[in-house]
Amino acid sequence: MGNRLSKIATRTGDDGTTGLGDGSRVGKDDARIAAIGDVDELNSQIGVLLCEPLPDDVRAALVAIQHDLFDLGGELCMPGHTMVSDTHLARLDDWLAEYNAALPPLKEFILPGGSRAAALAHVCRTVCRRAERAIVALGQSGATIEAAPRRYVNRLSDLLFVLSRVLNRAAGGDDVYWRHDRGAAGGAANAATDGATSGGEFSNE
Repeated sequence: MGNRLSKIATRTGDDGTTGLGDGSRVGKDDARIAAIGDVDELNSQIGVLLCEPLPDDVRAALVAIQHDLFDLGGELCMPGHTMVSDTHLARLDDWLAEYNAALPPLKEFILPGGSRAAALAHVCRTVCRRAERAIVALGQSGATIEAAPRRYVNRLSDLLFVLSRVLNRAAGGDDVYWRHDRGAAGGAANAATDGATSGGEFSNE
């Protein structure tokens, strides 16, 4: 494969536009560029997480996800081109089932934290949710976009939440639980969320 990046500083973006994979140019504030940027940021945050000591299987999964996200960004960059498929989604589902099966059921919300690796996984999760919102917004703007990228980041945010729990246990710790009984303010919040049993995210779908 030839060197595709023979020149980094092209100056072609000095006018506030950027090129897409099909050769067209759009403003850097375009909804498509916002989605591509959020996916790129997510990939970068996963790269930070990979700097931590991790179980080998989790590391391998995250590296595979980085490649998937690069493909996803490529699909967003080339309108009408498909790079993310049901195979990518099935792999996320398999990991979700595998890692969830080894975790105790959640009976309370959890806070982002615990080990450094788990906290970074939560940061990745929140950036992933932002990328999902950007992809949804892109579709609602009238742009042509397949369903797979949106589904992928939705499933990935769930997986990152599960991996945060896995990483806390790999570090010898546990989830950091939200305390609903910490005073009057906590009591009011508890009343508002009475009966909730899902963890971590208020929106976990």
